[in-house]
Amino acid sequence: MIDDIDRKILTLLQQNARTPSSTIARKIGMATSAIGDRMRKLEEKGVLAGYEARISADHVDLGLTAYIYVKTNEPAGSDETADELIKIPQVQEVHNIAGEDCYLIKVRVKDTPALSHLLRDPIGTIRTVTSTRTTIVLETYKETSRLPLGDVDFSKRKRK
Repeated sequence: MIDDIDRKILTLLQQNARTPSSTIARKIGMATSAIGDRMRKLEEKGVLAGYEARISADHVDLGLTAYIYVKTNEPAGSDETADELIKIPQVQEVHNIAGEDCYLIKVRVKDTPALSHLLRDPIGTIRTVTSTRTTIVLETYKETSRLPLGDVDFSKRKRK
């Protein structure tokens, strides 16, 4: 699906999404226009899903992270609960999981009273939710959205 050049482009963009095409081109050893074309194709294919700023949650008063296991009574194959969970702004991730529970969600809130409110309303008012179990994060050592694309060697650059 992607070749070594695409992998290099994606690696550089994961390090800093604001890296100019000209800088990427110089590091890879290609023309800026070729890099621009490749980036456009990666976007069109959906490989490059978007660009976003990473904001420190502590600096915007969202310092409490929690993972919530959600059990539902919805029929197998239904997305009703997921459709409701993804509408909640504090919910950062929604995963359909195997096991006793149906979903695992990651949330960010200000503090435990805010978490308590979130669990009661809106999560607790979703008609298909039958129970939740919550794990509060005490300390985070690593958190990333970067994908491990393998080792990328920038020393083997093409000549222009």
